Amino acid sequence: MQNYTQAGNTLTITATADTASGAPVQVGKLFGFAQGAASAGQPLDVITTGVFTASKVQADAFAVGDAVYYSAANGMTATADGNTEIGYATEAAAAGTASVSVRIR
Repeated sequence: MQNYTQAGNTLTITATADTASGAPVQVGKLFGFAQGAASAGQPLDVITTGVFTASKVQADAFAVGDAVYYSAANGMTATADGNTEIGYATEAAAAGTASVSVRIR
């Protein structure tokens, strides 16, 4: 197939800010996790598929299959309003815990 470019599991973009390895990255509707660190303006590999453990709003609880949203200010959250849906929980995460396992899409 002549129009196939790549699988798209990892994309190289220009970092919009200094980014640590493993940090969530959102550019428009594109969401993923940084594969390595990069300074603003430098190339940054972003993994766009898979399951990741990420910081969440501690007051939020997730059951397996619940939608997970991303808030640039707060991390992963159960709050849809004003946030971007990025995937679903792959394990239960109780209120009071610091992280959630999320399958990004």
